[in-house]
Amino acid sequence: MKTGGCILTFVVLVLSSLWQQGRAQEATQTKPNVSSHDGQRDFDFNFGVWKTHIKRVLDPLSGSNKSIELNGTVTVQQIWGGRAQWEEIEADGPNGHWQGMTLFFYNPEAHQWNQYFINSKVGELTPPLVGAFKDGRGELFSQDTFNGRSILVRAVWSDIKPDSHHFEESYSDDGGKTWAPAFIANLTREKLSPAASATTTDTGANQVGDARDGAHDFDFDFGTWKTHSSRLLHPLAGSKDWAEMDGVTVVKKLWGGKANLAEYKAEGPAGKVELMALRWYNPTTHQWNIDFATPKRGALGSIPGVGEFKNGRGDFYDQESINGKTILVRFSIGGFTPDTAQSEQPF
Repeated sequence: MKTGGCILTFVVLVLSSLWQQGRAQEATQTKPNVSSHDGQRDFDFNFGVWKTHIKRVLDPLSGSNKSIELNGTVTVQQIWGGRAQWEEIEADGPNGHWQGMTLFFYNPEAHQWNQYFINSKVGELTPPLVGAFKDGRGELFSQDTFNGRSILVRAVWSDIKPDSHHFEESYSDDGGKTWAPAFIANLTREKLSPAASATTTDTGANQVGDARDGAHDFDFDFGTWKTHSSRLLHPLAGSKDWAEMDGVTVVKKLWGGKANLAEYKAEGPAGKVELMALRWYNPTTHQWNIDFATPKRGALGSIPGVGEFKNGRGDFYDQESINGKTILVRFSIGGFTPDTAQSEQPF
């Protein structure tokens, strides 16, 4: 077991900025199908390895039927003790090899699912789709921008059987009166148990020209760590009251190392904390993004930290709000030895 403080400041972020990000995010998200139904098991049908045939409409809101077709594999794994799912998509078509990955969170307070998506060549997290299952059909919604226009996005899982299901993503630019299919996939089960995340074959994602390729800068972090954390209870208020916590952090490699998940649990005199961090590499900007979720909210924060590693140290920045004031936040990690690391987060 590795020992050290590599995830020292997870606690600070989750108890300050993440809560306030969540309040702002919840106020703007579309939330259809709200009910008291406990839907934490609604996506269980999705676990496994699937063969998929995909039809992607190139300009769905123009009335054109021009599209491309791809064939590939979808691998879905349960993570975070069943409160989340990780989906990796690989497909080949007329434009070559394509990869995507999806993170699903269940929000136990809203009884809804949140779905986030990242394209390997773009490396940006899309706005989450939010929704629930009813009568064996899942519908999640979001607001996004397409060709400069604000649109609604709807994702639907239907025709769900033990070894097959149908997925369709549609766009609407008239407030949901009409929907135009943009992405259609039919999936047929190949295996019940998903394979471990494999090294990516998407070689184009790592071709960064003269810029430094930092896609493996977090490789040092894979594994299980004993973690000691110190949390300032009232940051930016002149407080000198610190809470000490001890726990364990488990970091899992995903997407061939270009993404990873860190699961953190700790407790001390001030209580218990549990959270998960998603870190993913953007091959276009050559930067890493870091975002967090807690079991209670079941969603990522609205503003990821963004940065990179230089000279053996990683620095990641974002702008947030605390106690009504806009602040800058820096998360730093360094002090590496083969079995230890240190991190801190100042405001």
